Amino acid sequence: MSQTPRKQSVLRVSDLSIKRPVAFDLAPDKAEMALIAKELDLSALRKLRFRGTLTAEGRSDWLLLADLGATVVQPCVVTLDPVTSRIDEKITRRFLAELQEPEVAPGDEVEMPEDDTIEPLGNEIDLNRVMIEALALSLPDYPRSDGAELGQITVAEDGITPLEDEDTKPFAGLAALRDKMENDE
Repeated sequence: MSQTPRKQSVLRVSDLSIKRPVAFDLAPDKAEMALIAKELDLSALRKLRFRGTLTAEGRSDWLLLADLGATVVQPCVVTLDPVTSRIDEKITRRFLAELQEPEVAPGDEVEMPEDDTIEPLGNEIDLNRVMIEALALSLPDYPRSDGAELGQITVAEDGITPLEDEDTKPFAGLAALRDKMENDE
């Protein structure tokens, strides 16, 4: 039986039926997208949609399968020109009621879990939070405008040859010595 997708973003776990999947479809309006863009330090967020299903796994765990679609604008890391990127990602989250989180003292190192789709199940599942987190993880790390390249600046005092990248490579001196020895023969 098909269910009308929910528009609300916070679902109380106690209200969910374990017998049938819960469909959801979130498409924030312009004001909400402006807030999300500010939170994620984006130049603009033009489109955002998060839709999928939440299905019971057993009696107390939940599986979220969704599609995230977005059009984001970020500054180019080289020129600061706006770069528009399209994001289309499949999102999976498993909310586990019996998840044992390790106790960690502040400043201690923590190993990343092998399965990064697992989250602890609380009283509510905040689909909006999952959507924003998934968007943040999907953003290009170093957006670049077409043709944008990092240049090279070489500076040295008058009369001194500037140090080039090739000069700092470990075998550059050996190659020069080899070439000199070959020319001397």
